[in-house]
Amino acid sequence: MTTTTDAERGFSPRVALQKVGTSLSNMVMPNIPALIAWGILTAFFIPDGWTPNEPLASVVGPMIHYLLPLLIANTGGRMIYEARGAVVGVIATMGVIGGSDWLIAQENARLLEQWIAQGNAAADYAELGEVHMFIGAMIMAPLAAWLMKKLDRLWAEHIPAGFEMLVNMFSAGIFGFIMLVAGFFGLAPLVNGLMTLLSNGVGALVEAHLLPLVSLLIEPAKVFFLNNAVNHGVLTPLGLSEASQNGKSVLFLLEANPGPGVGILLAYTVFGRGAARASAPGAAIIQFLGGIHEIYFPYVLMKPILILAAIGGGMAGVAVNVAFGTGLIAPASPGSIFAIFGVAARDSYLGIALAVLAAAAVSFTLSAVFLKIGKQDDGDLAAATAKMEQMKGKKSSVAGALTGAGAGAGAAAAAEGSGHTGPIQRIVFACDAGMGSSAMGATVLRKKVRAAGFDDVEVTNKAISSLNDEWDVVVTQKELTDRARQRTGSAVQVSVDQFMNSPRYDEVVELVQQRNDPDAAEAGADEPAPDAAAADAPDSRPEGPEILAADSIVLSGSARDAASGIDEAGALLVAAGAVDEGYVAAMHDREATVSTFMGNGLAIPHGTNEAKSSITRSAMSFVRYPDGIDWNGNPTTFVIGIAGVGDEHLALLQKVAMTFSDPAQVERLENATTTEEILEILGDTKE
Repeated sequence: MTTTTDAERGFSPRVALQKVGTSLSNMVMPNIPALIAWGILTAFFIPDGWTPNEPLASVVGPMIHYLLPLLIANTGGRMIYEARGAVVGVIATMGVIGGSDWLIAQENARLLEQWIAQGNAAADYAELGEVHMFIGAMIMAPLAAWLMKKLDRLWAEHIPAGFEMLVNMFSAGIFGFIMLVAGFFGLAPLVNGLMTLLSNGVGALVEAHLLPLVSLLIEPAKVFFLNNAVNHGVLTPLGLSEASQNGKSVLFLLEANPGPGVGILLAYTVFGRGAARASAPGAAIIQFLGGIHEIYFPYVLMKPILILAAIGGGMAGVAVNVAFGTGLIAPASPGSIFAIFGVAARDSYLGIALAVLAAAAVSFTLSAVFLKIGKQDDGDLAAATAKMEQMKGKKSSVAGALTGAGAGAGAAAAAEGSGHTGPIQRIVFACDAGMGSSAMGATVLRKKVRAAGFDDVEVTNKAISSLNDEWDVVVTQKELTDRARQRTGSAVQVSVDQFMNSPRYDEVVELVQQRNDPDAAEAGADEPAPDAAAADAPDSRPEGPEILAADSIVLSGSARDAASGIDEAGALLVAAGAVDEGYVAAMHDREATVSTFMGNGLAIPHGTNEAKSSITRSAMSFVRYPDGIDWNGNPTTFVIGIAGVGDEHLALLQKVAMTFSDPAQVERLENATTTEEILEILGDTKE
C-alpha cells in the first residue's frame, strides 16, 4: 500500500501559499512589458525625467490608473474562464477603480472643508492621491470569472437551440454589471483601506529606519518559492503607487536585488564541495546576469543555516538603498543586474551598485563562515535532495534514491510509477512563473534531446498553473513536483535538484530513446514475454552473465577516500571483463563534476556518457567499508560501481535503491558475512 502525504493530496500549507503566489504572479508577469513601457514613459517625459515632455507626460497617469490594472484584470479573468472570464473580469475591475476614485473624491472634499474651516487657503490643500487598483484587479477579476463560469453551468443544459449566443451575450453583460456594482461599493473600500494600511506600514518602517527588517520575511519566503507572491503580490502594487507619486520606489529593489544570492553562490565556489562547488560558478553567472534567482534556492536548502546569510545580505542591501535614497521607476523582471539598471531612476545608479555590492559581500562573508564551520556532509546536492525528501515526509522512491546515478534510473522509475506507456512526444519543463528557470532548463534539455536525434519531440517551458494533462513528461524542481503532479497526473514526473548540469536530463533522453526507437521496440516485440517463456520452457533460456557477480563483491575494502574508492570499484569492473581502463578514468571525470554520493552511506560511481564505448557489457561491483571512508566530506560505507550498456542493469539498480531506502536492509548489508548474503539481499543479479 502506498501512503499518500498531505503534500501529495494538495493540503500542504506551503503548496497552498505557492499556489496563491503563482496565481498573483501569473496575472502580473505577462504584463511586465506594459509596466516597463510605463516606466520608460515616466523616466523620460515627466517634469523630473530625462527629457520632459508635457503632452507625453499626460499619458502617465491614465496608463497606471486604468490601463495597467485592466490588463492585469484581463489576464486574471482569462486564466479562469478564457475570453469570457477576461471580459467579465475587466468590467468588474472597472467598478473597483471607479469606487476607489469616488471614495477618494469624497474624502478630499471632506478634508478640504476642514482645511478651509481652519482658516487655510483652499489652494494650499494637498489632495489625497489616487489608489491604483492592482490588488483590486487581482482579487475581483478571477472572482468574477469564476462566478461567471459557475453560473454558465447552471443554465448550460436549458438554453433553447438557436438562443445560445443571445443568452451568452446578455448573461455576461448583466453579470458583469452586477459585479461592477459589487466592486464599486464592496471591494473598493476594502482595497483602499488595505493599500492605506500597507503604505502607512512601509512609511513607518522607512521613517524609523527599520526597512531593512523586511528582509527577515522576504529572504526566507524567496527560498521556499514564495518570491513571486511577495514581489508581484505585494511589493509591485505598493511600488507602483509610490513611483506614480515620487517617480521611483525602493520597494522594487527589496526582492529583486541579486546580491544575497550571488554572494551565497560565490561562497560555494570557493568553499563548497563536490557538485555544489562545481556548479556554483555557472549558477552565479545565470543568477546575476540572467536574473533567475530560483537557481540559488537549492544551495540554501541543502544547508539551511545559509538562510541567515541571505537575510544578512538582504538587510545590508536595503540599508544602503535607503541611505542613498535609491529607487526604480518600474519593476525589474527578471531580477537581473541589467534589468535593474535598465529601470533605475536617474539619481540611483551609484546607490544601487553599492547596495548590490554590500548585499553580496555580507552574504558571501556569512556563507563562507557557515560553510567552513559545522558538518560538511551537507555540501552535496544529492545528499541534500535525500534530506529534503525526509523533511517533506515523502516516501523514498527509486528516482529519489538514485539522484545523479546511472543513466535512465530516475526517469525510468518515474515512468514505471506513472502508468504512461506510449512514445514520448511532448516534454515540458515547468516552474512557478513559467519564464526564468524553466526556460533555462528547457533550453538545456532541448539541446540534449536534439543531439540524440529526436527532432520531432517537443520540449518547451510553461508555468505550473497553465499545465494540463496533455504532456508525456513533466520536469520540475523538486520543491514544485507536487503541484505539477496535481495538474498532470498521467505524465512521467521527473524532479531535478538543480537547473544546470542535472543528470536527470540525460535520464530523460534515455527514456525518449527507449520509448521512441522503433528498432528497439520491434526487437522487444519479437521476444516472448518472460512469464510465457518461463511457463513453456523454464530451463530453455540461456543465462547471461551476472551483472553483479560474487567475484565483484568485496566485504572489506582497502580504500580510504573517494578517489581510491573509485579505483577499487572500477578495478573490479575491469577484472570482470565489463570495461577497460579508460572507463575507470571516466568514473573519476564524472566525480569531478557531479558527486555520486547518494546518502545513507552509499556512493554509486560511474563513467561519463562519452565513456560508453569503453563498456563491453553491463556490470556492477560492490565494495563495503566497515569503518567507513570519506567521500568528499560524506561518510560512506558502501560503494557500488556501475557500467551499463542498455537497460539490463536498471532492475538491479532499482533494487539497490529500494534496499538502501530501508534501514533494516541497510543493516543486513552491514552485518552480512558472505557474498552470498549480499546477493540474496540485492535479489536476482542475472541479465
